[in-house]
Amino acid sequence: MTEGLQSRRETIRAIVARKQVPGCGFWLGNPDPQTWPLLHRHFGTQTEEELRQRLGDDVRWICPQFYQDAYQDPEGRALFDASLDRKKHGSAGPLAHCTRPEEIDDFPWPHPEYLNFDACLRDLRAASDVYRLSGFWCCFYHNVADLFGMEEYFVKMRTCPALVHAVTERVCAFYYDANERFFAQAGGLVDGFFFGNDLGSQAGLVCSPALLEEFVLPWFRRFAEQGHRHGYQVVLHSCGSVCKLIDRLIDAGVDCLHPLQALARGMDAAQLAAEFKGRIAFMGGVDAQHLMTNGTPDEVRAGVRRVHALLAPHLIVSPSHEAILPNVPMENVAALAEAAAEIQKESV
Repeated sequence: MTEGLQSRRETIRAIVARKQVPGCGFWLGNPDPQTWPLLHRHFGTQTEEELRQRLGDDVRWICPQFYQDAYQDPEGRALFDASLDRKKHGSAGPLAHCTRPEEIDDFPWPHPEYLNFDACLRDLRAASDVYRLSGFWCCFYHNVADLFGMEEYFVKMRTCPALVHAVTERVCAFYYDANERFFAQAGGLVDGFFFGNDLGSQAGLVCSPALLEEFVLPWFRRFAEQGHRHGYQVVLHSCGSVCKLIDRLIDAGVDCLHPLQALARGMDAAQLAAEFKGRIAFMGGVDAQHLMTNGTPDEVRAGVRRVHALLAPHLIVSPSHEAILPNVPMENVAALAEAAAEIQKESV
């Protein structure tokens, strides 16, 4: 516990607000479903909450979008349901044939009146002394890419920009309305508005900064403004190499960036610290591609301390990809949590 702060929840708030907070926070992330049985077997736990408490996890991600009964379309459709096979990301989407904005009117767009927040609000109320990430995931870049097909999406940015803007507007207007309804009910149960769009590959951005500025970042700004207007901090998720966008993300109002894909170009903690330390908070950065999969527990502990030394005090320790895979040794998960706890104890 940091002197002057009353709870873990307040400590994470202070870190995200870029205050001078000793120590660090810790988030395990959102492990892959196949990893949970391994975690429970190794740590002797039975529930997710029991495991997170055992590891000293300071954060809970409680997203209304991910509850089974969150969207209750009378015809049984899911959000943006287009019978898409998401194992074939290169395939054409249901709007691939469109060239003009008026052609999208017949698509079965989701309706905010079918939303139900009961289960999410229940879990938010039941959360312990932890920082609560919530709000709709607002993965509109991925939704639009699915609706067109990834290749068609990028082509239409050049050939049919009005159409891309129209589809983006329809998707984002739904999320914006959904957030307004949810935030009105959630109130102070939420600390950070967490949303995500993966805009980077291992080597660079998925498309040019100019195209992202035209088609994506305006809605980042609107969502960040929405979160701040409701009194929430704004935490953005983007995997990959997004170092060329971080200045723009700061200008857009993002308070904290997640997950810092450590081996992606320009995303090592040393480079992030040199360019952006003190201007934005960070969550993540402990390499999950090589270190956590192939390293020893001592090497993982050293990796945590290295990232902390570079990015503290505005750091929440977490893997560089939140979905810890089953090929990560459980001893290394333990080392990750133990190193964060040791840093916190040393700061008291």
